[in-house]
Amino acid sequence: MLRSMTIHNSLFSRRTFVVGSIIPLIAGCSSKNTVENAAETRFIAAPTGTPHSDDASPTAAVDSPEPAEPPVSKNPIAKSHPWKDIQYRLAGEGHYVAWTVDDGANPETVRAYAEFAAKTGTRLTFFINGSYDSFEQNLDVLAPLVTSGQIQIGNHTWSHAALTDLDDAGIIEELEKNDREIERLFGMSSKPYFRPPYGYYDRRVLDAAARAGYNWPTLWYGSLADSSPITSEEIYKYASTYANPQTILIGHLNYTGVIAVLDKIKALLDERGLVTVTLRDYYGG
Repeated sequence: MLRSMTIHNSLFSRRTFVVGSIIPLIAGCSSKNTVENAAETRFIAAPTGTPHSDDASPTAAVDSPEPAEPPVSKNPIAKSHPWKDIQYRLAGEGHYVAWTVDDGANPETVRAYAEFAAKTGTRLTFFINGSYDSFEQNLDVLAPLVTSGQIQIGNHTWSHAALTDLDDAGIIEELEKNDREIERLFGMSSKPYFRPPYGYYDRRVLDAAARAGYNWPTLWYGSLADSSPITSEEIYKYASTYANPQTILIGHLNYTGVIAVLDKIKALLDERGLVTVTLRDYYGG
């Protein structure tokens, strides 16, 4: 059953939103121009080939090995799961993790995530704000991954507005304007998935979003806590805490600290036997 909760801290005015249960929605999102957290509580090459002299016989040379082909990334879910209510974690039992990444203020971070996905086969869901130009700047690497389904694009509103502060028409416009930009960039809609900025929602927000075609709202259960510019070491610490089976994990595309630990986080997931999925992999839609 949905119920209301009011958050008040030094960074926010009072906001009321509906939650299904009290969960660690930590460091959820940042605003477009300032760093804000949805809830302030934190939980805490070896060289290839062999050199040879100019007078060496060509047959004596050891050629450098061909670079490895990037892994083929396919949806690992044989049958999609039914969607129920608001998702904080992946339904059912399993060994999957939905690594989701929000916003898009920093083009370098957007590109690093995309190149990381292409290199490793990691499947990601981007909840983007179309008001940022980071995605158009990186279409060369992003578009093929979106087309293949390895990266899913979800709707995080056009301007990262707190939807509980808007009237119904404003809520719908934020979602529809963002989806028009997503369709322009990637040739496909983000429906029916959306993530309300800051995690703020109530019954009215959900009803208005559903009228716009967004009836699968997605929250999260654990965070990399990088909606503010924390260190790479701190980000990895949060990953170690929250990268668990059936987690919907949230990160952000706003600061560069995460770039240095992307491969390390992937190694952590592999060590724990976790398989990355997009939300569409898992639920369809």
